[in-house]
Amino acid sequence: MFRSNLRRPVAILIGSAVLLTASIGVGQKAGKKKQPKPVPPDAKAVLWENPTDIASRDLFLGPGGDAMKPDLSNVTFIADETRSYSARYRVRDGSGKEWIVKLGKEAQPDVAATRLVWAAGYYTSVTYFVPHVEIQGKGSFDNVSFKARSKDEKRLGFRWDWQMNPFVGTKELQGLKIMDALVGDWDMQNHNNNVLLVTDKSSGEKVAEYINHDFGASFAKEGRFIGHTRNQPDQYVRAKFVKGVEHGYVVFDYRGKNQHLLKNITVAQAKWLGNILTQLSDQQIRDAFRAANYSPEQIEQLTSVVRSRINELVNLPE
Repeated sequence: MFRSNLRRPVAILIGSAVLLTASIGVGQKAGKKKQPKPVPPDAKAVLWENPTDIASRDLFLGPGGDAMKPDLSNVTFIADETRSYSARYRVRDGSGKEWIVKLGKEAQPDVAATRLVWAAGYYTSVTYFVPHVEIQGKGSFDNVSFKARSKDEKRLGFRWDWQMNPFVGTKELQGLKIMDALVGDWDMQNHNNNVLLVTDKSSGEKVAEYINHDFGASFAKEGRFIGHTRNQPDQYVRAKFVKGVEHGYVVFDYRGKNQHLLKNITVAQAKWLGNILTQLSDQQIRDAFRAANYSPEQIEQLTSVVRSRINELVNLPE
């Protein structure tokens, strides 16, 4: 009886050890594949470019314009790229271009928010919303986003840190944080940041574009670890944006992750961004949401709130 009882825990321990060893081995292999490439020291680091054409920017087509739209005539599956909440597939479109397709609730807000961030002058991913697509090798899908993987850019996989980067202390970095709060992106984390390595076509200079590449957690209810939602415009429109000003710093009513990132933003920095965004027309803002296929009623509600939040920045007391 004693021997029989002893064998079971011993067997469990041996089995657990085998599983642990196997999982470590798999993790090590996976880790080798995912090692980020360092930013080349000779690459010019950029985060923002003055959007001198902001009043004429097409927020329906976004930074890729009409020329870069995906060819949906023949979309084929390449690989599963799922890393977190949303399922993601790498695909090839009818023209041979590669894309990351995002499925689920985050597709709409990602497309709309990316356009607003791009309008303010920040480097972003080229993204389009597709109401329906047939992916050979996977099936039929509704409401997905297509994020470009251009041959002209090299994605380093480098997750730049909000608090340790070449732009710390600049109004441009502070403005990007404000944009996250403005669109209600509760998932403000380092893992959503990346660096694209490109070559300036006019000068031949190597450029490292620091981007926030994922705004899928926008336009919903904010929350750090619990309480947040995804793609719920009716909850976003009821949320508050700015509480007030204390000792020259803006107090945001931000309830997402890493709230400390918004605690040292000056009134001047916030007004700088507001003065850029105020150049957008209501139609341009509508176009950002229209590009993401929101309903007419949602488009009007979201446009009204975004305009209101821009006005809050512009009208902050000195």
